[in-house]
Amino acid sequence: MTQIAFVGLGNMGSGMCANLVKAGHEVHAFDLSADAVAVAASKGATAAGSLAEAVSGAEVIVSMLPAGKHVLGVYFGEDGVAAHAGPGTLFLDCSTIAVEDAREAGAKAADAGFLMVDAPVSGGTAAADAGTLTFMVGGPDEGFARAKPVLEAMGKNIFHAGASGNGQVAKIANNMLLGISMIGTCEAFNLAEKLGLDAQTFFDISSTASGQCWSMTSYCPAPGPVPTAPSNRDYQPGFAVAMMLKDLKLAMGAAGVAEAETPLGKHAEEIYSRLDEDGFAGLDFSGVMKRIRGEI
Repeated sequence: MTQIAFVGLGNMGSGMCANLVKAGHEVHAFDLSADAVAVAASKGATAAGSLAEAVSGAEVIVSMLPAGKHVLGVYFGEDGVAAHAGPGTLFLDCSTIAVEDAREAGAKAADAGFLMVDAPVSGGTAAADAGTLTFMVGGPDEGFARAKPVLEAMGKNIFHAGASGNGQVAKIANNMLLGISMIGTCEAFNLAEKLGLDAQTFFDISSTASGQCWSMTSYCPAPGPVPTAPSNRDYQPGFAVAMMLKDLKLAMGAAGVAEAETPLGKHAEEIYSRLDEDGFAGLDFSGVMKRIRGEI
């Protein structure tokens, strides 16, 4: 059993925290939302009234926060985690943030005598609740070795991507590809239907041919072929447009720094930006099908 502080109990963090409790860890949970802390407590975590209280005595700090500024503030701000954590505490941040922010956080942790890894996730809220997330981990070998048993309580696929920040690199590159492939999948289904080929027949053919991809076989944007896909519940998320847009913006920011050519990634960002601006931030990202069909 490991004593863990869990910070950030939103849609993803809530399920992750609950799975750490199920795995037998002693988890002290903190969030700015008292209601979120109460939910965590109802699932077996110990409610913490402050960040300092959550961190006290913890061997591992797990966080799931909205953006880099929150990660840097929570860990290294005045009265933050680093001010209260004991020597040798592992910082395990599961947020999706900018690569440079993750690398800055890792460097600050090392300077303060702590180990830190960035471990963004793939899988969405269903996988967070089920404990089947994929983790892409950046950081030193020792940090990864210590983080892995904790991550295994929350996920089924844990990869060490290399140095600090590389977890974020893997996450944003993967989700850029996902955004691009989802738009392409929607275009293909729309074209097939416009030319008289129904969605199920096209799915049966393409899902076993060279065009098959995860966006088709696991998350089909056309209603019908994949019963569990958001397309069969009017595109309720799932993984919302706003979240996809966040990841695409991070990818484009990193591409600019690295001088990497990503024309399709940029176009995908523009398409999801327009959906967000038009009031569809809460739509599942596969709901881009509705835009391609001219329905929204």
